[in-house]
Amino acid sequence: MDKKHKKSYHNLSRKNIVEIIELLKSTYPDASCSLDFHSPFELGIAVMLSAQCTDERVNKTTPSIFEKYNTPQDFIDMDIETLENLIHPCGFYKTKAKNIKAYSKKIMEEYNGDLPMNMDELITLPGIGRKSANVIMLEAFNNPIGIAIDTHAKRISNRLGLSNNSDPSKIEQDLLQIIPNKYYKDVNHLLVWHGRNICTARNPKCNQCPVAKYCNYLNN
Repeated sequence: MDKKHKKSYHNLSRKNIVEIIELLKSTYPDASCSLDFHSPFELGIAVMLSAQCTDERVNKTTPSIFEKYNTPQDFIDMDIETLENLIHPCGFYKTKAKNIKAYSKKIMEEYNGDLPMNMDELITLPGIGRKSANVIMLEAFNNPIGIAIDTHAKRISNRLGLSNNSDPSKIEQDLLQIIPNKYYKDVNHLLVWHGRNICTARNPKCNQCPVAKYCNYLNN
């Protein structure tokens, strides 16, 4: 959490929050998921690979993989060393390879090869935490029931004063209490795009920010 944020925390009204979302929607009309995939199963692998890695790098890595390997059985049958070599550019390849193998095995054995379509079961899959499950629920099943708290969502929530927590699960609960559910889909995309383009971790472009007047970080 920003040191500046720790000094002061304020609650925004529901009206303010809707105004923030609408301003961000106007600023990023094309905001969408930046991971490439063709099935819920592929998306699960993509989000695993995106941990501590950019979506751009993941999208450069997965096409050649998914062209040949795109079902749980394909990854179950694949030699672990082969998988490690394929995903090596995404970092933490040994851990990610083990998770992908275990993820594929559980999906095949317990769900007949198809990802479960609910949060409670998704988070039981190896390598899939709540953030990843939120992404899958939104992007694969078009059923957002939560908000994925990545590094961008965490930073912006703290800076705006939407949450004074540092734990992603607590930040999500704070946001779910104050953001109307009809905006869940928008918020998932908008926080990522705003964090990448303007509200960056270092040297945020506050003079370009469409929601600067609401910002706790800037105005205290």
